[in-house]
Amino acid sequence: MSDEASSAVDNDSLVGLINQLVEVPDPAQVSMVPQTAGWLVILGIVLAVAVWRGCRMWRHYRANAYRRAALKALSQAGDDAAAVSGILKRAAMVAYGRRRVAGLSGQAWVTFLAETGSGQFEDTALASAGYQRGPVAADPQLLIAARTWVTSHKAPEGADV
Repeated sequence: MSDEASSAVDNDSLVGLINQLVEVPDPAQVSMVPQTAGWLVILGIVLAVAVWRGCRMWRHYRANAYRRAALKALSQAGDDAAAVSGILKRAAMVAYGRRRVAGLSGQAWVTFLAETGSGQFEDTALASAGYQRGPVAADPQLLIAARTWVTSHKAPEGADV
């Protein structure tokens, strides 16, 4: 058979037709780089905002380390009013400064806690706990009020807490 006859035979058979198929080429790869400058500007703005927000969150986390330490100490203090008062005093000195808090004692200390926090401090054991010898049993609500104060007191303006 000649070539013409074999090509005619190939065109008539299924195998011959399949052998004539041409492989489809792969498409060109699509670039993942934005094609316009606007997308690069938007990406830059989004990254800048993300970095700024991350820095603020980190500063806030570090500024509230005294709150986490006070809550941990309160969980270990039990119902000892003197220990609770000391923990609250240390936390208040960090938040409001030594000049404003260190000199407070007795009813002035309880009033300060009520004004700066949730206002739940009426326990007289807290006012006199620092002057008693040994542990002073307090009302069970004192520990709840102390935790509430630590988590909810508002730091003065300008403080990064």
